[in-house]
Amino acid sequence: MTEPTQTTDFGYRKVAKDEKAQLVAEVFHSVADKYDLMNDLMSMGIHRIWKRFTVDCSGVRRGHRVLDLGGGTGDLTAKFSRMVGEDGQVVLADINNSMLKVGRSKLRDRGIVGNVAYVQANAEELPFPDNYFDCITISFCLRNVTDKDKALRSMFRVLKPGGRLLVLEFSKPVIEPLSKIYDAYSFHILPRVGEMVVGDADSYRYLAESIRMHPDQATLEGMMQEAGFEQTSFHNLTGGIVALHRGYKF
Repeated sequence: MTEPTQTTDFGYRKVAKDEKAQLVAEVFHSVADKYDLMNDLMSMGIHRIWKRFTVDCSGVRRGHRVLDLGGGTGDLTAKFSRMVGEDGQVVLADINNSMLKVGRSKLRDRGIVGNVAYVQANAEELPFPDNYFDCITISFCLRNVTDKDKALRSMFRVLKPGGRLLVLEFSKPVIEPLSKIYDAYSFHILPRVGEMVVGDADSYRYLAESIRMHPDQATLEGMMQEAGFEQTSFHNLTGGIVALHRGYKF
C-alpha cells in the first residue's frame, strides 16, 4: 500500500510538498530581473521604510556576522555591510539562483565587496555551523518556504546565544476598511501591473495568494516560540499589511 502524498499550500492551490520549492523557484526566476522595480511599484516605495525599520531593530554593529536569508537582490545586505565593517561579515543567502545573481551584480556595481558572501541555500537546511550568526533577517521570504517550522528551527540552530532573528513579512491588516482595499488592490491591480511590467500576471497572483495563506501575527509568534526563540514580539507596520517579528536565542 502506497503512502498518501503530503501536500502543502502554493497560493490557494494544494501541491505535493516536494513540488513547492520548484514552483516557487519558477515564480522568482520569472520576476528576478524586474524584482526591485516591482517592489517600488507594488508598495509605492514604502518597502524601503519597512526595511529601514528592520535594520534599525537589528542591533547589528561592527564585527558582527549577519545572515540575510532569502535576501534576494540585497537591499538589507547593502545596509548591513556598512554596519559590520571590514571585521564583520554579511552572508546573502537565497534558494533562488536567479535572485542571487541579481543581488550579487547589484551590490558589486555599488562597490559592496569584501565583507559579503553569497550562498545558495535552503532555509530549511542551512549550511552553516551551530551558533554562528549574531543576527538573522528573513525578509518577504518565509511565506514561500515549504516547511516554516523546520526553517525556524534551522535559523535557531545557526544563531549565536544572545543573537536575534527578525522576520519581516506580509501579514494580516488589523483595520477592516484597509483590509478590503488591500484585497482589491492585491487581486485586481497587482496582477495587471505584473503583466504590464514583467509580462507575468500569474506570478503576482500567486504572491497575493501566498500572503493570504501565511500565518497571522500571533500564529507566527507562536511558531517562533515553538522553535526555541524567547522574548518574542511583533510590530505591525502600515496597519498590519506587514509585520516585523523578533525573537532571541538565549
